[in-house]
Amino acid sequence: MIEEKQVLVDSLNVSYFAKTAVNPKLTAVFIHGFPFNKAIWRAQLEGLPEDVSGVAYDIRGFGSSEAGHQFFSIDLFARDLLNLLEVLHIERPLLCGISMGGYIALRAAEIALQKLGGLVLADTNAVADSEEGKLRRFATIDQVLSDGRQAFADNFVKNVFSPRSFSDLPEQIAAVKQMIESTEVSTICSSLLALASRTSTLEFLPAIDVPVLVIRGEEDKLMTEEHLNQLGEHVRNAEVELIPEAAHLPNIESPEIFNFYLNRFISKHF
Repeated sequence: MIEEKQVLVDSLNVSYFAKTAVNPKLTAVFIHGFPFNKAIWRAQLEGLPEDVSGVAYDIRGFGSSEAGHQFFSIDLFARDLLNLLEVLHIERPLLCGISMGGYIALRAAEIALQKLGGLVLADTNAVADSEEGKLRRFATIDQVLSDGRQAFADNFVKNVFSPRSFSDLPEQIAAVKQMIESTEVSTICSSLLALASRTSTLEFLPAIDVPVLVIRGEEDKLMTEEHLNQLGEHVRNAEVELIPEAAHLPNIESPEIFNFYLNRFISKHF
């Protein structure tokens, strides 16, 4: 059973879904991407093995979590995550981050690798934005401020789902659009600045000594095959999986396949 809960972390209310196992051997902590919320992970929480607990939380400003100030950074998000783990008494979790959630997981690992049990990095990368990428994010801020959230959501979903998903998964796409449209404009813009200013974690990757699974939707336009190869080559013993007919959100587009790879990884290493 999945329960929605709230907890106070550094004076901010943080909302999360919890799947609680009796005598769990592991807790998997799921970190959503931009500009989504914890609801994208429901299928993964429901699909976890009986002896594994799960937490999927809303990053500050997203979903039902409070934003606090608006000076966002990936470093801030990572420290929020580490503080949440401490408040919830979660030791050596498996962090599973997608897209921006992967950036957060990698930065948290860079800060406190000894506190983590493993990483699942889905449709993400370890490099900072290029100059061109930064300019695109700045242009997106202007578009959000001038055209509003609905237009932003319409454009965003076109880039994160595969053609098959548009024909086969209209309800899931509508749900993701609703997530985006319900996110405060200030959170969207502050997060775009955080993404544009993030630092590279590429040089840190060889130091990772916990199990790592890298997953990519084969049709992802945002996280390229080059990004996948960088993670696979720089992380020692990384396991790499591709999900066909999925793009940037394979956990939603092909949840059965995503869960199969995730649970097989858990059974192998934990």
